[in-house]
Amino acid sequence: MKILLLGAGFGGLELSSALSEEFGDELDITLIDRSAGFVFGFSKLDVMFGRTTAEAVFHPYVDAVKPGVRFVQTTIRSIDPTTRSVTTDDGDFAADIMVIALGAEVDPGATPGLIEGGHEFYSNAGAFALRDVLADFPGGHVMIGVTSTPFKCPPAPSETALLVHDLLATRGLLDTSTVSLVMPLGAPIPPSPDASAALLEAFAERGIAWHPGTLITALDPTRRVAITADGEELAYDLFLGVPKHQVPEVVAESGLCVDGWIPVDPHTLETEHAGVYAIGDVTSVGTPKAGVFTEGQAVVVADRIIAAVRGRQETMTYDGAAACYLEFGEDEVARVDIVFAAGEPPHGSMAGPDAALVADKFEFGARRIRRWFGREWRQF
Repeated sequence: MKILLLGAGFGGLELSSALSEEFGDELDITLIDRSAGFVFGFSKLDVMFGRTTAEAVFHPYVDAVKPGVRFVQTTIRSIDPTTRSVTTDDGDFAADIMVIALGAEVDPGATPGLIEGGHEFYSNAGAFALRDVLADFPGGHVMIGVTSTPFKCPPAPSETALLVHDLLATRGLLDTSTVSLVMPLGAPIPPSPDASAALLEAFAERGIAWHPGTLITALDPTRRVAITADGEELAYDLFLGVPKHQVPEVVAESGLCVDGWIPVDPHTLETEHAGVYAIGDVTSVGTPKAGVFTEGQAVVVADRIIAAVRGRQETMTYDGAAACYLEFGEDEVARVDIVFAAGEPPHGSMAGPDAALVADKFEFGARRIRRWFGREWRQF
């Protein structure tokens, strides 16, 4: 049986690892990604704020090759869900089962003025470039603003605001600087009242201005003002933006999307096409766009593929549960457990923040690098 995995993020890496672990060389598994390696989302902030280097957080896909798995670094040009096949720069690939895990891409050009007057920190390149920008910032008003929804890793803007405050304090710039966070959400993390309350308390303690229910729609680079959906103008000296998110163009052209994202069965992650699954940020499954949710979906799809090959009944359905770690600054981390079960209101709880959870966050990353890449990882 041939399995085609499109995308080597949390979903593709977990799926390829689980299937290789179960079948070894029994299956023909092809994992395709245009990148040469993997970077955790949280590692972008570590580089951005000078904790580590871009090289230290980059994990080459050649290390992820396992029995039965072939990695192909290439660009996918077309996807045919009917025939479960793709056309790439390195030829055509077809399979009995295809899993689309290509994630969401960012488009800073969709927000007028963002490229000219601000910086996005959601792509690897954008976050890594900000390392020098932040290190050289002379002081002033730093605004973190969301320009579109949905967006990946909903806690990241709050984390960034707190870490910017830390950086300004370390550099002795707090007397001449301010930080503000502008978001369209009514709370920093709506499904977790505990986490939202803790973040709002942290903002208040640090003097970080919080603007809920406010969407940034454009920047005026000349006057250095951010323009909101209501027409209000907010002045800034340094703008760090969450850019528009969208499916990759090849997914948009595949005919799989409805209202911009791929609809799937929320319990099985199946699309309307037989033998075609979609997981993670590329879908409209109803969970936040974050790797930990994609990983959980990959576990369910792996179970279904194993059941199909072994001729047994599936044992799992997707429950929408995941946990993520939230940087509070001042060397403290919290853990947020959230459930987005289909047909139920989302809910969550929080542990911390405290210094003890820093080690837990390190182990979260190290455990996955150990499983997916077969090696140890020292993050700093």
